[in-house]
Amino acid sequence: MELIARGRDADVFALDESRVLRRYRRKGRPTELEARLMTHLAACGFPVPKVYEVTDTDMVLERLTGPTMLEGLARRPWRVRDLGRMLGGLHDRLHGLPAPTWLPKRFGTAGDDRVLHLDFHPGNVILTGRGPVVIDWPNAGAGDPAADVAMTMVTVGSADVPGLTARLGRGQFLRAVRGGCGTDPTPRVQEAVDAKLADPNLTATEAAWLRKHAAAAAGH
Repeated sequence: MELIARGRDADVFALDESRVLRRYRRKGRPTELEARLMTHLAACGFPVPKVYEVTDTDMVLERLTGPTMLEGLARRPWRVRDLGRMLGGLHDRLHGLPAPTWLPKRFGTAGDDRVLHLDFHPGNVILTGRGPVVIDWPNAGAGDPAADVAMTMVTVGSADVPGLTARLGRGQFLRAVRGGCGTDPTPRVQEAVDAKLADPNLTATEAAWLRKHAAAAAGH
């Protein structure tokens, strides 16, 4: 099989022109829950890949054609505001969906939990011919939309991005996400920082940024 993508937890292989195999490197990942959620979201009209088969480490998914939003930003940096607002709008679409009762609670509310992606960054949005499609749902949970937006803020904000131009573009992107989204992340920023610091995949550079800027992030 041809390896076509490599993430922090999983590898993606091409099976044929219409399907890919997403294989986690260790067992115990929530593949069945992830597949169940994607099937549920697709039925609700939210853009996710189609699920074909699931095992304890593997998922056979629809093969999507197009760049990630991150690649789109690199190729066409002048679209930074448009793509940021697109990501903010995707947050709103997702958070309009009540969480199913079987979805684990994370950042729970008093009774109005919504579906949260909790790893909603530009690398997890594919810009296809039919529009943006959101991938990688193993961290999803039921809870407060503010936490989902806050996780996006701290994930993108702490990413190890080289170069002044890229860092300036990141600031514009995050402001555009806020402008395109109706949810204020401020009440959940510190919790998002704490959750991100507990991520075993966090790099030393990202962890250092989070520890240094946690207070400033909470203020913004």
